[in-house]
Amino acid sequence: MKDLFQVIDTIQLSEKATILTETENVYVFKVDQRANKLEIRQAVEKLFSKKVTAVRTANYQGKKKRERRADFGRTKKWKKAFVKLAEGETIEFV
Repeated sequence: MKDLFQVIDTIQLSEKATILTETENVYVFKVDQRANKLEIRQAVEKLFSKKVTAVRTANYQGKKKRERRADFGRTKKWKKAFVKLAEGETIEFV
């Protein structure tokens, strides 16, 4: 297994992620692109000492940069994980 701090990169603190947290107890993390659902589940359970019930993932392509010229490139690809915690469990971010 990878190092726990390599699996989870950052937490997504957007408006949509906050609504998911308040209504469905789902937390959104930016994770390593090679991490699978089992590794994400184990990392969250060990880092935060919480019980995870479900993990969903989504891969995102990098956006185009400097599109109107011939020397355009892309930003980095990334992966997002939606982690649902057991009922009554919360993660405090201060």
